[in-house]
Amino acid sequence: MSISSEALLKWHQLVAEKDFSSLDTVLADNVVFYSPVVHTPQVGKEITKMYLFAAFQVLCNDTFKYVREVAGEKDAVLEFDVEIDGVIVDGVDMITWDEHGLISEFKVMVRPLKAINTLHQLMMKELQALEQKS
Repeated sequence: MSISSEALLKWHQLVAEKDFSSLDTVLADNVVFYSPVVHTPQVGKEITKMYLFAAFQVLCNDTFKYVREVAGEKDAVLEFDVEIDGVIVDGVDMITWDEHGLISEFKVMVRPLKAINTLHQLMMKELQALEQKS
């Protein structure tokens, strides 16, 4: 089994179970996160956890589903659909794993513009709430 096969199974399980406390077990310390609305890469496990946790709060409702995946030896592209506040969001998670099976890069792309704007507003609220709790 390739690195991405095992790591991808872990990722799908984490998302299906909404076990976001397990993010520590799947992220490399030097992971880089690319947001669809932030122009600079976010580097490090703590900031990536914060972004992914906020994204889970916004995206992981009953309509979220991965609809397609293409996996390589150390990476995968996962296409997802979700409806948020009446807006259909089409997105892609592009994930790369290191030699230990930990996520070293996580890039999110979203369309259409209305979906990006909706996500931007909701993610800002979630991130601000998370920062206030810290």
